[in-house]
Amino acid sequence: MRFGGRIQAAIEVLEDVMGNYTPATDALRDWGKKHRFAGSKDRAAIGGLVHDSLRRKSSIAWRMGDDSARALALGTLVWAWESSIKDIQAAIEEDGHGPKPLTEAEIKHLEGAIDLQDAPDWIQADIPEWIWPSFANNFGEDAILEGQALLKRPPLDLRVNSLKSTQDKALKALSEFTAQNMSLAPYGVRIKAGTALSRLPNIQAEEIFLTGGIEIQDEGSQLVSLLVDAKPGEKILDYCAGGGGKTLALAADMQNQGELYAYDIDKRRLAPIYQRSARAGVEILDVCQPPMVSLDKLNRKMDRVVIDAPCSGSGTWRRKPDAKWRLSLDTLELRIKEQQTVLKQAKSYVRHGGLLIYITCSMFAEDNEGQVYKFLEDNSDLELLSAGEIWEDKIGIDKAKPWSEDGLTVTLTPASTDTDGFFFAVMKRK
Repeated sequence: MRFGGRIQAAIEVLEDVMGNYTPATDALRDWGKKHRFAGSKDRAAIGGLVHDSLRRKSSIAWRMGDDSARALALGTLVWAWESSIKDIQAAIEEDGHGPKPLTEAEIKHLEGAIDLQDAPDWIQADIPEWIWPSFANNFGEDAILEGQALLKRPPLDLRVNSLKSTQDKALKALSEFTAQNMSLAPYGVRIKAGTALSRLPNIQAEEIFLTGGIEIQDEGSQLVSLLVDAKPGEKILDYCAGGGGKTLALAADMQNQGELYAYDIDKRRLAPIYQRSARAGVEILDVCQPPMVSLDKLNRKMDRVVIDAPCSGSGTWRRKPDAKWRLSLDTLELRIKEQQTVLKQAKSYVRHGGLLIYITCSMFAEDNEGQVYKFLEDNSDLELLSAGEIWEDKIGIDKAKPWSEDGLTVTLTPASTDTDGFFFAVMKRK
């Protein structure tokens, strides 16, 4: 495909996403099935333009005076991809499969020097207007900066599985991709995100991945897994394990010694953990499928219970920008109820003196501090410990620090730690 055709394809996908509320991944997949002539480079370019447009949906619509899919794609080409209007016009004129030629009004907006400083704060931050008061209340004077940090393309983050490999071996195996050690996660390797037409490699086809030497895991997820401070010989339950990313990190920290249990209320989410744990060489894992009766043997016996709670997912908006615009108040309220339920359920497995660890991939206080403090009010046999002290002990005091409202819980963010957004709190059962 030529560039003009790729622009038109991105417009069509964006129309599906915004008009039919189709998740971007599904819309891109559906477009690909209908246009099988498109190669991998074509699909990567189209996907890049679609996701970059969704990351900046509000600000581009404001600058263009138009929130249509076409306006978003054109604005993204100029303001995010730094394409010249002349090049865009040429690409359209040279390709019979491209969009219609630029109108005078579009050229005027694209050439205009509209300063986003004059836009409302929520538009500058590209955060949905309805949730902006909560976001702004949480981050205060840093709210716009935090929102804008979510607009950047995320890197490809990998965790070196210490049960099977080392960082030196991983860097050597991934040398063609200019992989580098992470600045915070001790077992992390990062391949930086590109811009415009550049794309990240398919690591899942590499031998070191296929043989369990590395796992795909955002640095933020690696860090909160590290903060759990899992030790060899302990008994640990990962209560909302999902596909098992954090579970596998815990197994490595435990050096394959002790008892590690993984549970999720949805066995479909839990399904990948079997193959992943086998590839990673994890030997201490017991996967407990629903119903919850499978966990009865663990009542009050666990040294640590980890809750990776269902949440708004706002911390992952760099990777899933369409989710930012599909989030609703009803969904947020549902997640809050689910969080209250899993906290109550998971507590029963913590032994006296054991730890209950609450994690979300959210940047909203409603998902995070609000839940923890309400839970503590209702459960006087638990006390909040300092996650900040654990951070200093495990990560160090001379490196980037996560954001914290209370000095006890911590929130990792793209702006503060250059990771996805994650919240971490640890409570001790008295």
